[in-house]
Amino acid sequence: MTDPSYIDTSKPHPARMYDWFLGGKDNYPVDEEMGRQLVAMDGRVLTMARANRAFMQRATRWLTTQGVRQFLDIGTGIPTEPNLHQIAQSIAPETRVVYCDNDPIVLAHAEALLRSTPQGVTEYIQADFREPEKILQEAARVLDFGRPIALSLVALLHFIADEEGAYELVDRLMSALPPGSHLMLSHGTGEFTPDTARQAGELYKARGMTLALRTRAEVARFFEGYEMVDPGVAVIDRWKPELGEAAPDTGEGPTPGYAAVGRKA
Repeated sequence: MTDPSYIDTSKPHPARMYDWFLGGKDNYPVDEEMGRQLVAMDGRVLTMARANRAFMQRATRWLTTQGVRQFLDIGTGIPTEPNLHQIAQSIAPETRVVYCDNDPIVLAHAEALLRSTPQGVTEYIQADFREPEKILQEAARVLDFGRPIALSLVALLHFIADEEGAYELVDRLMSALPPGSHLMLSHGTGEFTPDTARQAGELYKARGMTLALRTRAEVARFFEGYEMVDPGVAVIDRWKPELGEAAPDTGEGPTPGYAAVGRKA
């Protein structure tokens, strides 16, 4: 059995590449190499990475002001400042947050993720998104599944193909959450530059990874049956920009991703 703390530096990993995109230092040459190839294809990859973090901050801020006091964040990534629990607990110190990621390097930074306020709780689970039962079982030790929970899937689902059950996995997780819970997600798209998206997909495939960029309609499918928070499924930096810093105008066209928040009635 593979040691869960083993870090494979022979091939790139999305969490470490994301760290490189954001200017972090918790990545390896193989991650930087692929990151540079993607940036050469489309410089907006860097903008998208920053836009994902900014959306997470805005959505967390909005949800907390609406009374949400519990978050399950899957695909956490390597910690950046401020992280989800810092934003939520700065508004409501009693907020409880469970982080989950499958990259051992995130486990190495779990101490930073666990610096909760005295009134609240933060916890970390090392598990894969494709293990919903494990995630739910371990999250239930911290979160009260009788009260609303926000499921955060930021920059995660475009690494899960339809054939791997992307929609079914989201449905399974949300089905375990009570009414009043929310789904918040951001997702890469190839709608604006299909040729570049195809090339990126081929690069990921060659490196043994999945890149499942989706259209706006395909992203909206994740929210079927939920009450959409205005403005619905929007280009990522246009989702409630008033809640955070304005996205920089790179002059390269729209940021290649969508974001949305929906409420389970």
